[in-house]
Amino acid sequence: MIINQMVNNKDRQLDFVLYALSDATRRSMLAQLAQKECCVSELADPHDMSMAAISKHLKILAKAKFVQKTKDGRNFRCRANLKPLDPVYGLLEELGSFWRNQLDALE
Repeated sequence: MIINQMVNNKDRQLDFVLYALSDATRRSMLAQLAQKECCVSELADPHDMSMAAISKHLKILAKAKFVQKTKDGRNFRCRANLKPLDPVYGLLEELGSFWRNQLDALE
């Protein structure tokens, strides 16, 4: 039961990560944060959308644990955390290995 719950939690976190990466705006924001720490208004600058929309994207990135926010006076500073990509790399390697084996078997 505990093992199943741990697997479900890992699957759930992977779902959050993949969902966060499924949107071009969020990928762009994450790429921007990977370069340097930014305040929310700096993240919003390249995007033609409201601050409310930017905030929703940030919440999704935070739920996937990609963004760490700290309060700096009246502003929030955001920093990237790329550790949630580790399970994605593992999944891609697992799928790649499966398909390589399938193709090898066809030869």
